[in-house]
Amino acid sequence: MSLESVLTLSAGLFAIGLFGVLTKRNLIAVLMCIELMFNAINVAAVGISRYIAPSMFRIAGSDLNSEQVDLILSGHVISIFSIAISAAEVSMALAIIILIYRTKNTVDISDINKMSG
Repeated sequence: MSLESVLTLSAGLFAIGLFGVLTKRNLIAVLMCIELMFNAINVAAVGISRYIAPSMFRIAGSDLNSEQVDLILSGHVISIFSIAISAAEVSMALAIIILIYRTKNTVDISDINKMSG
């Protein structure tokens, strides 16, 4: 799989997520679209890190120095960090959405234009 196809997939996922964020009215659907955008960034980061030095992933005994290995694995580290941040974001967002639902009895964005009673 070439880098162009990975980045095209990532851009498509990001565009779908952005479209969903801009058009959906349900808070849960907006949250899922934001997660789709995070996953698109993860796909791009891993794809780019794989493109930098694909020989490391094919040959186990390659003679790369530590700087090259750090550069190659940086996309994977960014993705793992992003997944951890995303999990924290989802838990906080769901707590806020549940609190809004308990007070307003709806999760529709157009009905929650005022946060006061």
